[in-house]
Amino acid sequence: MSTVKELEKNKVQVEFEISAEAVKNAKVEAYNKNKGKFSVPGFRKGHAPKGMIEQYYGEGVFFEDAFEIAFPDAYSAALKENNIIAVSRPENVDILSMEPLKVTAEVYTKPEVELGDYKGLTVEVDEVKITDEAVDNAIEEVRGKNASFVNVDREATIGDMVIIDYSGSVDGVKFDGGTAENQQLELGSHTFIPGFEEQVVGMKVDETKDINVTFPEQYHSKDLAGKDAVFTVTVHEVKEKQLPELDDEFAVDVSEFDTFDEYKADVKAKMIAEADERRKNVVENEVIKAAADNATIDIPACMIDQQVDYKMQEMQYSLMYQGIDMPTYLQYIGATEEQLKAELRPAAEETVKSQLVLEAIIKAENIDADKEDIDKEIAKRAENQKKTVEEVSADMTEDMLEYIKDRVRFDKVIELLVSTAKVKKPAKKAAKKKTEAKTEEKPASEQPQE
Repeated sequence: MSTVKELEKNKVQVEFEISAEAVKNAKVEAYNKNKGKFSVPGFRKGHAPKGMIEQYYGEGVFFEDAFEIAFPDAYSAALKENNIIAVSRPENVDILSMEPLKVTAEVYTKPEVELGDYKGLTVEVDEVKITDEAVDNAIEEVRGKNASFVNVDREATIGDMVIIDYSGSVDGVKFDGGTAENQQLELGSHTFIPGFEEQVVGMKVDETKDINVTFPEQYHSKDLAGKDAVFTVTVHEVKEKQLPELDDEFAVDVSEFDTFDEYKADVKAKMIAEADERRKNVVENEVIKAAADNATIDIPACMIDQQVDYKMQEMQYSLMYQGIDMPTYLQYIGATEEQLKAELRPAAEETVKSQLVLEAIIKAENIDADKEDIDKEIAKRAENQKKTVEEVSADMTEDMLEYIKDRVRFDKVIELLVSTAKVKKPAKKAAKKKTEAKTEEKPASEQPQE
């Protein structure tokens, strides 16, 4: 038996009992888990009976662990009994009585969503345009990656590859990481400190020169940030970049096509497909945002906090793959963890609101995943994992199946929103006439943008 008391909007206090049988079983589990920690005269450590340990250390010796074991099931049953969807961990847990064991816990609940218009929404999204210039630039990028470098006897210039030794110092003292030998540097790549590459331009093989630079104020090493430094640089080689000809041979080297025309047509087709996919994603995001903007929800702060933590975790994993840890990244951007979380909060709130609105529309429209939908998703998984449908189905857990159902439902609701939406090009802002601009002086922040 359980009862619920509303404390504030989206927060309740649940009162429930933990049965004597559940407490008894939990004490046995707690005893088996912890008996090795107790010494009782006349028994080897870890072999004293439960009753003897309770007699020697006190009847409540296992209660705290037993409570932690028994609480989750009783708490979950109370939530289920009262149709409560919790969005936070239980807090302010209090024991009202021991026999029977009565407990109260406070929890934030999933907020109600007051939907606004979500069908027939109008959104503005730019059309896809892949120009011949964009295609040429994409091919030039591939061409650059397939370039070769040939040694030349002349001054280094932008675009060349140089092989250099360098040794850096600040106020005459060398610093960690400031020295290297036979380092490759492509001039114009902007991979070194600003001002460094420009001063290597004009140097010849076997020439040594002191280069003066200033570390950026936001440099990742605080010991060097904003400081003036001198690098002694010696050039060993100057290599000129030689680009391959854009011909059939190039096409064969970089693609599965036999002619350059076929390769170029394929590049353009892929760019159009990618642009269409990006536009599709933008349309979906804009329609979802519009539906969310039309809805009214009081979102508990804890839900946004959880989403911020999730985004921080995602960022941490991404940095980890780049060989950077979070403290180093925070130092590099000159921010604290709290400041970064504050920057992530608006996007986190938007994510939570969009999720809640989509769930509410799914409920309002009675959208569900039927067997055919689920079978299609399982078939996709099987293809991606290079397994048979039977193998994937055999490994499918209830949680995995529920995840697939949720994904189908969300795909369907997004399809509904997009299919009824009106997508148009953003209206061009008219430029003010020069005469009007002269007579109506306004601050720069209020000037119309072209």
